[in-house]
Amino acid sequence: MKTAVLASLIASAAAFAPSKQAASSSALKAFENELGAQDPLGFFDPLGLVSDGDEAKFQRLRYVELKHGRIAQLAFLGNIIPRAGIYLPGNIDLSGDSFDSFPPGWAAISGPDAIPSAGVGQILAFIGFLELFVMKDVTGEAEFPGDFRNGYIDFGWDTFGPQTKLRKRAIELNNGRAAMMGILGLMMHEQIDGNPVVGVFLEY
Repeated sequence: MKTAVLASLIASAAAFAPSKQAASSSALKAFENELGAQDPLGFFDPLGLVSDGDEAKFQRLRYVELKHGRIAQLAFLGNIIPRAGIYLPGNIDLSGDSFDSFPPGWAAISGPDAIPSAGVGQILAFIGFLELFVMKDVTGEAEFPGDFRNGYIDFGWDTFGPQTKLRKRAIELNNGRAAMMGILGLMMHEQIDGNPVVGVFLEY
């Protein structure tokens, strides 16, 4: 009986042992030292999107991740600032509707008191303009995916050393990842009756 119990314990422990074959993944070897692969997860690709080790695909996905992170950071701030009672001054349209007359969050574009469709269309058109003509590497001087300075403005970037540049890029990447989770959480809480957590958080 004791032998059977001991054998089952050994088998259970073996089930949690790391697989040698998984450790030799070509993707892990190719990207384990890339920006964003850091503790505690290291290189994290649960869906195997770059399991073939394709560098071009990895760089495209990194650019998409960075762009979504930047959008999420703006979205998160755009969600919590009106909830704190801070609005732009003046009116949003020629009819005299003030900015603070519209609800914050998802309700601003989908609820009964939402911004008129013409206003939402203008917002989408402006975003499309930025995407097509502004937020891109026009001059070909980009140092990394998502570098849109175009030789114009750099806020002292060129004075930083290589390690400082990597650290600042990692900070932006991690802030973007956190913001993506943050705005998703805010959007989910808006769908719960009473809109909990967000209002309580801002009250304190």
